Amino acid sequence: MDTQTNNSLKTKEVEVEDGESYGNRSHISSSRSSFISSMEMEQGKLCISKDDVSSESAYHCSTCHDDEEWRCANPIRGRAKSRSLSASPALGSTKEFRRTRSLHGPCPVTTFGPKACMLQNPKTIMHIQDPASQRLTWNKPPKSVLVIKKIRDASLLQPFKELCVYLTEENNMIVYVEKKVLEDPAIVNDDNFGPVKKKFCTFREDYDDISNQIDFIICLGGDGTLLYASSLFQGSVPPVMAFHLGSLGFLTPFNFENFQSQVTQVIEGNAALVLRSRLKVKVVKEYREKKTLIQNGIEENGVMTTSLEIEVGKQIMQYQVLNEVVVDRGPSSYLSNVDVFLDGHLITTVQGDGVIVSTPTGSTAYAAAAGASMIHPNVPAIMITPICPHSLSFRPIVVPAGVELKIMLSPDARNTAWVSFDGRKRQEVCHGDSISITTSCYPLPSICFRDPVSDWFESLAECLHWNVRKKQNHFAVEEEEF
Repeated sequence: MDTQTNNSLKTKEVEVEDGESYGNRSHISSSRSSFISSMEMEQGKLCISKDDVSSESAYHCSTCHDDEEWRCANPIRGRAKSRSLSASPALGSTKEFRRTRSLHGPCPVTTFGPKACMLQNPKTIMHIQDPASQRLTWNKPPKSVLVIKKIRDASLLQPFKELCVYLTEENNMIVYVEKKVLEDPAIVNDDNFGPVKKKFCTFREDYDDISNQIDFIICLGGDGTLLYASSLFQGSVPPVMAFHLGSLGFLTPFNFENFQSQVTQVIEGNAALVLRSRLKVKVVKEYREKKTLIQNGIEENGVMTTSLEIEVGKQIMQYQVLNEVVVDRGPSSYLSNVDVFLDGHLITTVQGDGVIVSTPTGSTAYAAAAGASMIHPNVPAIMITPICPHSLSFRPIVVPAGVELKIMLSPDARNTAWVSFDGRKRQEVCHGDSISITTSCYPLPSICFRDPVSDWFESLAECLHWNVRKKQNHFAVEEEEF
């Protein structure tokens, strides 16, 4: 290998930030144990440190690293022992809690044979933290909390009042509440709750920006409250603690009975986190203005025209989506006919009721009802699921989280389509409009009741009754005849 190629393949060590920040005061405690996925990130760099791998056996690539020796346990084959789910780092001991292996598999070796290796490019790789080591910590003690309550639900009024009294009087915290929540007649007419209500800071959705004022979020209700919390923060999201007071509760692991001790643990920084990836969506719509024509075909300004629609520009809208982007046929009786592009290449045309592009968190929602597989939130992926496709071979697929998808109406589509984002902001998609989707660099940090894996499987069992079946009887032992 010549000198030029040798130099181009040399890897460079770059520093890794000690933790990802969420909101103003919180961040995730960092661990060097990780696996690497090819995902383009807008922020962050990668570090591969020689001190982080085991010293049981050694190998090196003289072509890529000259005489540098890199050590790794079982470099060719083998699987590390998994850690018990019940084990967790003691409070204040996160610095000593380090692992050289991921919970889901070994760290991949990036040298192949005696002379080949992977070209390192820090701008196009993502540092993925070991799920078992994701712990919440605070840079400064939290002072402000956003309480999101499910509206039009009388059963949540008493829990809402108890929580707000505890936060304001016991912890001396600033409580933010949406203005329409306090307009409930039961709250307005409660004189005993009046002194507490006066301490609240209120806001209105789409009018007031509170993204830089909230330290963490508490949700009272079902999964919809978590989706609503996500929609309020188009950038960095503070940690979210969700109490199960709704109907399904797949994303809300906490029960409200012992809320005082559970909230206290979060305030002290003693909690596990699961980072729920979101989708960054950009909708580009061709903006057209309709002009009124006179009967003789001349406009009011006297200029001849052959079309009622004059293009005057494009309208661009951006969204952060936690569950899914749904493109469907809307009220039309015709099949939807949309083209799906991946990194600029046409991969398929969806002919059916529509298509779902979901995160791993959204894989247990609408996508699961459409026949997709369920993906753990820690898996970096995007799922594409057709809705009632007019094809026997169109199966849901999973693509890497770093790709960019684009959805457009096919040129020969008979009708328009409609798109919604986490079930909201529904709008029509016409010819020439485009929907670009990729993984956002701003995940939603959801606080776990126990840990990311245990909480997920418990939700599968309790909420979706995953693999519930009557046990098969064993064979009866036949007595031997003498």
